[in-house]
Amino acid sequence: MSDFSRRRFIKTATLASAAVAATGLGLFSSRSEAADFKLKFANNLPMIHPMNVRAREMAKAIKEETNGAVQIQVFPSSQLGSDTDTLAQVRSGAVDMFALSPVILGTLVPSVQISAVGFAFKDYDQVWSAMDGDLGAHVRSEIAKTETLFAFDKMWDNGFRVTTTSTRPVLKPEDLVGMKLRVPPSPIIMSIFKAFDAAPTSINFAEVYSALQTRIVEGQENPLTLVSSAKLYEVQKYCSLTNHVWDGFWMLGNSKSFARLPADVQAVVRKHVDAAVMGQRADLAALQGSIRDTLKEKGLELADTEPQAFREKLRSANYYADWHEKFGDAAWAILEKYSGKLA
Repeated sequence: MSDFSRRRFIKTATLASAAVAATGLGLFSSRSEAADFKLKFANNLPMIHPMNVRAREMAKAIKEETNGAVQIQVFPSSQLGSDTDTLAQVRSGAVDMFALSPVILGTLVPSVQISAVGFAFKDYDQVWSAMDGDLGAHVRSEIAKTETLFAFDKMWDNGFRVTTTSTRPVLKPEDLVGMKLRVPPSPIIMSIFKAFDAAPTSINFAEVYSALQTRIVEGQENPLTLVSSAKLYEVQKYCSLTNHVWDGFWMLGNSKSFARLPADVQAVVRKHVDAAVMGQRADLAALQGSIRDTLKEKGLELADTEPQAFREKLRSANYYADWHEKFGDAAWAILEKYSGKLA
């Protein structure tokens, strides 16, 4: 153990008790017991989302195990700015950790979008084999090339993305023709809906509810759990289970900020980040069993779809061929190792 850790871990019982008491909600501020390292973790999800429930537990566990040396403050609901704003902040070091979907991180590191290829994964067995395996390792190496960012080993789950609308359900590709649909600021998601001849519009998530409420757009696409936690059912009528893309969140860190932590403290942070992620994955899996009924009770009309027609439309629009060329043969081969042949 480093001298730093030894000093911190032999604090008196009184100080330790005070540190534990300060972590009651897992949210830490400058008024907490003085810490050697204060880290900011930002994300765009509501406080009640399983990610933030687990993040608060994570922050509390890290503070307790380091005896107050490391305090993490959780900023949910885009409190520090939009996704693109916060990405700039984590690159500069103003934010230390940030959970970001590859569909948006792709604006900085295009190669990370490979996990968001349309209809690539049919189920979670394929997803976690890929993202905990060679595909995830490939993406982490691409993120590390930025030199300012790194990605933790495990990805938070976000779920398979579905389509909600106020005007009509989306049961086949033709239903999307001309539809004004909100998509994240993501090249690969934008390209999917352009291939379906929709009219996708890029809007940051913090503005989605109001854009739907004021009918700036007819619909949007996001995982079911986010439709529920963000209360999008209040401003949408239909939910079509297109499951067109699996989405997760890379737990990003600022490389210089993390390097300031002693090696043994880095290990503590990594351990609890991974534990929180695995817990959140289990939480979302449990929610999948009840979320449909919950949304139906809120008045949302749910409809299943058949993926084959959508996949064929993407093939005929050269969507797969175009992204194969962008990602390159080597990366595409890693994807198809898990997804099977896409084109």
